[in-house]
Amino acid sequence: MHMTNSQISDHFTLLSKLMDIHGEDAFRAKNYSVAAYYIDKLPRQAEEMDDAELFNTKGIGKSTGAKIRELIETGKLQALEDIMTKTPSGVLDMMQIKGLGPKKIALIWKEMGIESVGELEYACHENRLSTYKGFGAKTQQSIIDNIAFIRANQNFRLWAEVEDISNMLISQLGKANPGKLFSLTGAIRRQLPTLEYIDFITDTEKETIKQQFGVTKGVEITEEGELLLVQAPNQLLIRVHFSDTRSFYKNLFITTANEDFLTAFNMQYTLPTNPNNEAEIFEQNNLQYIHPAQRETAEILNIAAQQKLPTLIQTEDIKSIIHSHSTWSDGADTIDAMAKACIEKGYEYMVISDHSQAAFYANGLTPERIAQQHHEIDQINDKLAPFKIFKSIEVDILNDGSLDYSDDVLATLDLVIASVHTNLKMTEAKAMDRVLKAIRNPYTTILGHPTGRLLLSREGYPLYHKVIIDECVKNNVVIEINAHPRRLDLDWQYIKYAIEAGATLSINPDAHAITGYHDVHYGVLAAQKGGLTKERNLSSYTLKEFEEFLAKYKQKLS
Repeated sequence: MHMTNSQISDHFTLLSKLMDIHGEDAFRAKNYSVAAYYIDKLPRQAEEMDDAELFNTKGIGKSTGAKIRELIETGKLQALEDIMTKTPSGVLDMMQIKGLGPKKIALIWKEMGIESVGELEYACHENRLSTYKGFGAKTQQSIIDNIAFIRANQNFRLWAEVEDISNMLISQLGKANPGKLFSLTGAIRRQLPTLEYIDFITDTEKETIKQQFGVTKGVEITEEGELLLVQAPNQLLIRVHFSDTRSFYKNLFITTANEDFLTAFNMQYTLPTNPNNEAEIFEQNNLQYIHPAQRETAEILNIAAQQKLPTLIQTEDIKSIIHSHSTWSDGADTIDAMAKACIEKGYEYMVISDHSQAAFYANGLTPERIAQQHHEIDQINDKLAPFKIFKSIEVDILNDGSLDYSDDVLATLDLVIASVHTNLKMTEAKAMDRVLKAIRNPYTTILGHPTGRLLLSREGYPLYHKVIIDECVKNNVVIEINAHPRRLDLDWQYIKYAIEAGATLSINPDAHAITGYHDVHYGVLAAQKGGLTKERNLSSYTLKEFEEFLAKYKQKLS
């Protein structure tokens, strides 16, 4: 059974937390938590490693390795299955609530007698938790807010989480129905970062599709009007749209579009009856072709009518890896290995940006270690020229908005990525003051993941985006589009304003391993929605252009 390192790690983390909730052996629980950390850091997938390699990996060992094998071979971890049978399902649901650790959940369950999220929410509204230590008014309100956030997002998945299965679905159905048309449609075709459904459209008969899905164990099939709804175990709901062959591309156009876009189109333009492809729909209406990712608003139609749509950035336009972490802090790979991987993938340069000293939990670099790292980078650069590694740090923006090093240390870096990592619960006034002060620091080159959000699990700190963007432009600070599929921050909806304001953006993978370089792909998809071009993207600069950019950056320091 295929199981990724991330999925394996999640099983061990859950086991560790449940053991804490049940008050079981604290030492063993801690070992499982540590194992989860090291599984995430494995240099390649555990299922590709033999026992000798896996069992001798730091933090794994024979006992943990055997459990990893059990998961890969059976899809289950018996120790986890056993403890879950003793745990009410509502208690498991509580573990998704931000700010509730195992000890608080144990108290809520065993001392308060609360066994569901609904009960917990009611108790908070009734102020019933306040008599227990650690559950004041602020904590209760935070629980209420986080429950609301989870409810709003519980039926969604990240685009990256459904990419493979969606493409496999279309491929397999195409092979099973030769000569028939299949295409993804709806929100997934518009490249929305989070999805509620996997939509696809076909000219295959409904009964044929029902029969083909019906052979899979555990699949439930229902009809909703003209739609076929397919629910597979642990998968996002699949919605199948049907069309006759002649109208396929017209219906693909209709089902792809956001409602606002489609309403505006129908008011101003005409849909051909049987177009041969989507391009014909735009051509016959004297419109520039609009990429599916941008079919969200009425405004994009006006731009297309003026033939002013830009050429959107593509993955092959990325020339570099900017924002990456090595074994010097919390990365999985050495700088040398990361650089060689960049060369293999055709990148011209990379920026090493390990964590700063305030991030002690991530082995952040002291000033002395920065100097040592620079010495290593110089040696690797001599060896790998003309490829070049640039010296950076992802510097923590401290609580007062200052950066995590003195100016003397910052001056030794080629560039600085400034990010907030701690004390994320801020009022808008506090968040704005903190981030604006960091932007105004002359050493800040790039504002990293501007809001700190984690899609479907954590809202970002509250910022007035336009003011932040304007301040970045004023201070020549680049705005990151963090390409990690759980971040995609700056959000695509603010990219258009950033471009109009004159900002430079940068699609950066925030890679903590060589495998993280692939996340550039997700950053590009999000950037396309916002209308980004390669000319406005820093990581698309050639080595020569990047060096010229840094020379101008240094000028503002002089």
